[in-house]
This record gives sequence, C-alpha cells and structure tokens, in this order.
Amino acid sequence: MPLSTPISRRSFLKLTGTAAAGTTAAGLATFGVAPQPAYAAVPQKEPKRGQEFPSVCPYCAVGCGQLAMVSDDRIINIEGNPDSPINQGTLCSKGSASFQLVNNERRMTKGMYRAPGSDQWQEMGVEEILDKVAQRMVESREKNFVEQVDGVTVNRTESLAWLGSACVDNEECYLIAKLARTLGIVYLEHQARI
Repeated sequence: MPLSTPISRRSFLKLTGTAAAGTTAAGLATFGVAPQPAYAAVPQKEPKRGQEFPSVCPYCAVGCGQLAMVSDDRIINIEGNPDSPINQGTLCSKGSASFQLVNNERRMTKGMYRAPGSDQWQEMGVEEILDKVAQRMVESREKNFVEQVDGVTVNRTESLAWLGSACVDNEECYLIAKLARTLGIVYLEHQARI
C-alpha cells in the first residue's frame, strides 16, 4: 500500500531510532533486566621507588618535560613531567620510549672508528674521532674550494654537505647554518624535510 506522503530520509532514521530504543526498553522491562553502570578495571601497579630528576626529552626541539626516576645510580623509569607547561605530563610515542635510549644492550657507549678500506672497527676516544672529522672537513674544503665560476665569485665547496637535526633548538640551528655557510657548504639540508 503506497504512502500518501513521502517520508524523507531524516524522518525514516528518526522513526527507526525511536522504534529501536522503544523495543530495547520494553524488552529489558519485560525480562527484568536493569543495566548496571560499568566501571573500567584499572590494574594497581606498585609505584617505582627512587629519586626523581626533571629532564627534557632528547628527540626534538619541542622541549617536553620528563621525569627520570633514578635508583642505585640507574635510570629505572622515564615519564612525562606533569609540571611542564609544554606537555603537562604527556609524551609522544618517541618520548615515551626514551627509557630505551638509556637501557639498551645495543647502545654505543664508546667511540668506534673504521679506517678507510678496513672492515674492522676499533675503539677510539670521542675527542680523537671529532678531531679526525674536523681534519677531514678542512682537507676536503681546501682541496675542493671554488672561488669563481665564469668570472662570478661563488666561494663554495661542493665536496661537503651538512644535515641538520630536529633535536636542536632554533638557536643551535642558526649557529649550525651559519657555520656551514661560513665553510662554503651549499648542500645544507634538514632532517625534518627528508
């Protein structure tokens, strides 16, 4: 039997929702079932004991506050600092996993150096490694420095590149970019864009 007035989609959904709610309520009353409020079960964990040290997350330049819990000269827990105005106790997935940066059996704790052409790594002091890097940068710059191209002064080197880090703040980025440009580096990029 056709309806005399067409039903809009909105009217149909309202009618269907009202019918479903009424049927559910009638069924519960008929069978004597009264829904009880549900409470989530929260497991109670023993809090970790130790001395808390406020710190800053090392992953990016946002500066989220962390609390490092230390016991027996070891970090036993890292969590968000609720007193931090930046993150108010929350951490992103990388910040939440920063405990693994400290307590990881594969973490490098010494400087390692592999000579050119060698397949072996040897232990070396970090200061000595940094001196080698600086020496090789200077040698590469001096060897490949270009002062002019087609009569135009360019003062650049194309043998070096610099990749920035999202772990440094604006001031450090400024100084790094200034150093790279002073050296004549034209291949200057940032990790966050890659």
